[in-house]
Amino acid sequence: MKQEEKIVKEVLDDFKNRQMERKSYETQWLMNMNFYMGNQFCDIGYGGEIEDLDKQFFWQEREIFNHIAPILDLRIARLTRIKPKTTVLPASRDEKDVTAAKVSKKVLQSVSAKLNLSSKITEAMYWSEICGTSFYKVTWNSSEGDVIAYDENGMIKSGEVDITVCSPFEIYPDSNACDSIEACQSIIHARAMDVDKIKQVYGIDVKGEDISVFSLDSTSVGFGGLGYSSSAPKVCQGIKKSSGLVIERYFKSSEAYPNGRLTIVVGDKLFFDGDNPFCVGVDGSRGFPFVRQTSLNQLACFWGSSVVDRLIPVQRAFNAVKNRKHEFMNRLTMGVLKVEDGSIDIDNLEEEGLCPGKILVYRQGSNAPEFLSGENISASFEKEESELLDEFNTVSGVSGLMDKSETFANLSGVALELLIEQGELRLNGSSENIKNCVKKISQMILRLYKQYALVPRLARIVGENGDVELIYFNSSDISSDDIQFETQTELGESVAQSRQMVFDLIKAGLLNDLPDGMSNKMKAKALELLGLGIWEGGDDTNELHIKRAERENLKMLEGESARVIEIDSHELHLDRHVAFMLSGDYESKYKTDPKIEERFLAHIRAHKEAQKIKEDLCKTQTENNQP
Repeated sequence: MKQEEKIVKEVLDDFKNRQMERKSYETQWLMNMNFYMGNQFCDIGYGGEIEDLDKQFFWQEREIFNHIAPILDLRIARLTRIKPKTTVLPASRDEKDVTAAKVSKKVLQSVSAKLNLSSKITEAMYWSEICGTSFYKVTWNSSEGDVIAYDENGMIKSGEVDITVCSPFEIYPDSNACDSIEACQSIIHARAMDVDKIKQVYGIDVKGEDISVFSLDSTSVGFGGLGYSSSAPKVCQGIKKSSGLVIERYFKSSEAYPNGRLTIVVGDKLFFDGDNPFCVGVDGSRGFPFVRQTSLNQLACFWGSSVVDRLIPVQRAFNAVKNRKHEFMNRLTMGVLKVEDGSIDIDNLEEEGLCPGKILVYRQGSNAPEFLSGENISASFEKEESELLDEFNTVSGVSGLMDKSETFANLSGVALELLIEQGELRLNGSSENIKNCVKKISQMILRLYKQYALVPRLARIVGENGDVELIYFNSSDISSDDIQFETQTELGESVAQSRQMVFDLIKAGLLNDLPDGMSNKMKAKALELLGLGIWEGGDDTNELHIKRAERENLKMLEGESARVIEIDSHELHLDRHVAFMLSGDYESKYKTDPKIEERFLAHIRAHKEAQKIKEDLCKTQTENNQP
């Protein structure tokens, strides 16, 4: 019992030290979130806390003109256009490895659809664009999946991959100077959880306590202008009641921990302390189940930076210019009166002002009140405002072409495309980070299935045109995690441009796979690329013949015979049967059962005989039809 208490104390002390080391980063993230939400009259105080700034005068204009939010929304909208499609390269050219690579690709498609991976990527994108960094946690959830057995504790399920988006507030590296997750020796994942949820997940009764968390509030300190006020959402520290702190500390493999180490502390109790269970590293090694996504990389720093960091000074200057401009216009429209002391009722004038039709009574013999003459609004206001708007675009890397389309009305199409391409170049760094994250997540998914999917399981895949495919697989069907992208989706490539490219390929004849044009399969693929779906509403006939031939291969491999029927496409069947006999899987099976070769050769001869009969029949019919 003393050993467990020692481990808990060590983990809690380590967690508190990492909190203190990361305090300055958290403060900047809170500033970014406040500016994005619209609370832009705040600053970092001497204690490292976010403090609201009050008005200096009651008449001071303190309106907010938020340009950060639309800039980030536009960046995220452009980045979400990146939809990289992954494929799995086979470990070798062997037929078995090629088939395993196809199965792995279908597994990734099934998991992406089941977990709605695209929405998780968008969620992580918001965190990374505002705070600079976000994380994906890729683990195995044994409480999900199909029921495979029962024991005294209830149902035993097959398990499924679980992907969770973690905000940067939940992740604590051992050093903020590490430039990647792989460079860290240990990582802590800490989060507040309701005590009932802790009891359900971990089976531990934890005494509820008040835990400081970040929440949204509304503030109206010093906002608005003369005679009115406004409010803005504010990100501040709140209290989550009846909660417990769940801390997971991961150590990478080392001499002290050959299989890594995972320690889970729930509240003040030790839940688990042992080897890291997740083999998500290279070559099946145990590694951190986290993937880091950054908006902009920083040298020798674990945390990425955000464009909000750079936009905050510009936003403050823009708010100041606009508000000073409005204050100057207030003076021009409302005027500033010069009044002789004791000549009029000052209290009444301050309360009611100079409304239209007002009778202003002043003391006989005194000077009548008069307006002070003021200058017209300076052109420097307009110049500074225009320069700050341009600076928003320059600092953020977001082009303002769409907002200034009339300026480019006389430009040629080529010149306009060059301007758009230059505007997209600033987003290439962020887009590459997203692609790398998708690649790492896909590798971790396959490695977890390789480790845990020991029981055959069913995966359901729904295509873009609504067709459904079911596949059975287990860990032996996953032999490679070499992930590559099928196509490199560019930021500036629109749907219309993609479709035009398909039309150009068709016109050039590059999609013609037959002497007289395209086959039905290629036509269906072209329609799918155009976003029109597959009009036939089903699989291509050639694809069905290939699948039937592969099923026949498996039957003959297991000792059963396969029959040749009249509707078979003998050419396609012969191609698949010969390719299978040349594979390593066939060779290994042949060593244990030499009769397999007799079955395959007999089946191949039957296809050749049927093919020869069909060809002779066609030749006879052609000769009889000749005049």
